Amino acid sequence: MIRLALWLLAGLILGGIVHLTSILLLPRTATQDAYSRLESSTPVNAITPLPPPSPDNAALPFMDPAFAVAICRYDLREAPLKLTTPVAQSYTSVTFYTRLGVAYYAINDRAAGRRVIELDLMTPEQRGNLREDEEVTAADRLIVEAPTPLGLVVLRALAPEPSAMPVARGILAAAQCRPSPQT
Repeated sequence: MIRLALWLLAGLILGGIVHLTSILLLPRTATQDAYSRLESSTPVNAITPLPPPSPDNAALPFMDPAFAVAICRYDLREAPLKLTTPVAQSYTSVTFYTRLGVAYYAINDRAAGRRVIELDLMTPEQRGNLREDEEVTAADRLIVEAPTPLGLVVLRALAPEPSAMPVARGILAAAQCRPSPQT
């Protein structure tokens, strides 16, 4: 009886290890992640609006049809990135993801407290090379440190009703995502 219990316990422990290992490794081995799917249709360091999602085809998973969505696929190996986007009257958000799809920073229009969300995206090394300017305070300049040099910035603007979707798309069309010289 004890021998059977030990075999069952060993089987449960081995099954748990295999299960956890596969769950943790699966996202890293996926070949059709969001970054890979958007790589062919989006330029680097530029804003690209995404088409509205349909039941058969959505560029990203879990897209809400009430939101206009735009993507900036970034590469920080050459220079930091300057991101600016006007905010919608209803709701606007900006979310940063690593190349592997891990969200590491998000801000919305209410947290920004301004009519324009403006920030600098850079690696920790680029941040270390940034010279301190006494005239510019932390409240004037929002700096986001990216854990990896490649990733995605997802901009979303809410259209509270279908007739407001062109306005939401127009707001995201005015957004800019461009390399900036390090100052």
